[in-house]
Amino acid sequence: MLDSPTEAAGSMPVPGRGRGSAAHRPIRTDDIADLRAVISVLWRRKLAIIVCAVLVPLLAWVALGQMTPRYTATGTLLYDPNENKVREMQSILRTDPVTDSVMASQAEILQSLHIAQKVAERGNLFDNPEFNKSLRPPSLSARVMAGLRGMLGMEPTPTPTPTPPAGPVTGPGIGPERNATILAVQAALRANATRFSRTIEVSFTAEDRLVAAAAVNNAMDVYVKDQYAAKYRAVRRTTEMLERRVRELRAEVRRGEDNIAAYRSEHRLSQGMRAGMDAEQISLLSEDLVRARGELTHAEGRLDAAHGKAGAGAQAAIAPSVVQLRLQQDQIASQVQARQARFGPNHPEAESLRRQLAEAQRAVAAETTRVVSSIESEHRSARARVASLEQSLRDAQQETNRAGQAHIALNAMTRDVEASRAQLQSVLQSIQQTAQQAAVETSEAREISQALPPEHPSWPRSGPLMAGAAVSGLFIGLLLATILQVADTTLRSGEDTRAVSNLPCFALLPEVGRRALGHLSIEEYVARRPLTIFAEQVRALRAGLWFGANRPRVIAMTAARPAEGKTVVSIALGRSAALSGERVLIIESDLRQPRFARRLGAQFEFGLADYLKGEAVLEDVIQLDQLSGMHYIHAGKSTSGSGGAHLPGLFMSETMARLLATVRQDYDLVLLDAPPVQAMTEARVVAAIADATVLCVRWRSTPRATLRLALDLLEDAHANVVGTVLTRVEPRIHLRSGAADAEVYHRRYKQYFAG
Repeated sequence: MLDSPTEAAGSMPVPGRGRGSAAHRPIRTDDIADLRAVISVLWRRKLAIIVCAVLVPLLAWVALGQMTPRYTATGTLLYDPNENKVREMQSILRTDPVTDSVMASQAEILQSLHIAQKVAERGNLFDNPEFNKSLRPPSLSARVMAGLRGMLGMEPTPTPTPTPPAGPVTGPGIGPERNATILAVQAALRANATRFSRTIEVSFTAEDRLVAAAAVNNAMDVYVKDQYAAKYRAVRRTTEMLERRVRELRAEVRRGEDNIAAYRSEHRLSQGMRAGMDAEQISLLSEDLVRARGELTHAEGRLDAAHGKAGAGAQAAIAPSVVQLRLQQDQIASQVQARQARFGPNHPEAESLRRQLAEAQRAVAAETTRVVSSIESEHRSARARVASLEQSLRDAQQETNRAGQAHIALNAMTRDVEASRAQLQSVLQSIQQTAQQAAVETSEAREISQALPPEHPSWPRSGPLMAGAAVSGLFIGLLLATILQVADTTLRSGEDTRAVSNLPCFALLPEVGRRALGHLSIEEYVARRPLTIFAEQVRALRAGLWFGANRPRVIAMTAARPAEGKTVVSIALGRSAALSGERVLIIESDLRQPRFARRLGAQFEFGLADYLKGEAVLEDVIQLDQLSGMHYIHAGKSTSGSGGAHLPGLFMSETMARLLATVRQDYDLVLLDAPPVQAMTEARVVAAIADATVLCVRWRSTPRATLRLALDLLEDAHANVVGTVLTRVEPRIHLRSGAADAEVYHRRYKQYFAG
């Protein structure tokens, strides 16, 4: 398609039109372009996407047909450890609160190796080839390996027979086949605790639905019976332990009682009221001692009074006879004094009174002695009684202290015996409760829903698998499309070419097939079929060159690599322009791989190389194309051998400059068919001496990096590269790509073209 500089400039910002105000902001074209690019990529790679989207589900459907269906049967258990519990009795089996961890533990018990073994034994799964691999026929790989061993003369490796242990064996067994079967049954058995409930779902997967249902029911039955058996064993173990404890406690109580009796006998300790009598005796002795001490004090007071130390009143109370005699003595003494004072000391009356006084004094002394002696006797008796009572009290206290010390150990032994007796009573009560509890104890789990043979297989699930295969196929297709897109670094459209080169793409020349060519050659096609898409794209190329500001006359046609179609483009462009009435000259500048002599049927022997070397004149090298009327100069005959090393010098010579100056005056369009840029140095020289350069790029063949390198080389040569041409485009494939420039190949434009 035609891509003029005006069109290329259409994507540039227009002066005076900014990004827009806050109230009116235009839609970002980058997002739309990215979306279009994605859609374009998906459209171009739709074949890969469709193939994957169809092939993956098809393969999945075939694989599903080869799979053996498996059935999953499900049953439900209720785990309730508090069911049928007598409140007045406490079970010997302590039960924790039913938490998620408890339910998970019960589920693990259900799918344990022990349950799997019981299920395998009840269902006779050891004879089922599904679970016993040894009963299956050998696989293809095993048969192939056995055949190879037979061909090589190798004996099969004997399977070592395991040696049975000397002691008793507990567990599944030592046979590898048996153990493998139990593990396979365990893998097929599943138990899951339902959240927020006390139920456990038990499932089993097998190829036979009857086997699956029977396995679930067997697993639940084994689990329930194991629960009850575990309780029964616990009750029995507890009863035996309690009975042993009863025997031990009875012996302990008997030993304690014997020790107490021996201790009492050894320390002469009595039982019953003896301890109270000792305390009463001490109390009585204390009271007697108090009274005795009072009597002693009273005796001492009377004794003092008798001696006259306590006053006349006390003495009168103690010895009234002495007092009376003292009164008489005092009266006689007063009479004696009175008589002596009156009659003198020698008066007979005075002497008589003095004799009476002496008698009275002797009587007082005798009476006092008698009273004091009596009181002293009472005092000695009271003192002796006090001493006796004090000694008795000390003896009683010592005896009590001795008995108290002996009772400390006795009390300790008594407490130990009482404690053992209490334990014995408690254990006897526990034995009675255990016997009663065992009569009503039940399993903590029970079946609430037995498994029935499933009607439909649980695996493979055709619907979800096919849906997943479809999604996977689509995803793989998208992934493959992405990988192909990323891996494909070639140029697939004019948009890609413009994006990489930053130059306009003048035309997209389609690949013309043999059927369309018929008996024509590709060089003749543009002249013989002027109303075809190919011819129209050649005219678009000429128009693109004409739309330029300088309208170059000398144009170099080159390519990055060989087989890009530059020679065909050059001849087609020259013939199309000549048929349009322009004076056209094509100069074959690819002196190393000349094609014009064969393609155009050259009549002259000499060509460009001969002219540049001075071996021919201009009139001898310019030839006329009979089909279109254009002129051309082929490469000539002096291009082989060591002369090829000096070809760049020929194009840089003054002769070449004069040639271009001459033909520039005589022709409207001069085309220089230059060699590929990357390989040949003269290509850059030819591009440098031309007014403009057009780079031919092969559709879906030329890598982007190659195009960039070619442009860099031309830029280093100061060539004026004005645009590109996308060659050998497959119209149908390009049309399916969804690229914008593929519109020209749509059938809606068919009426504009005649072939």
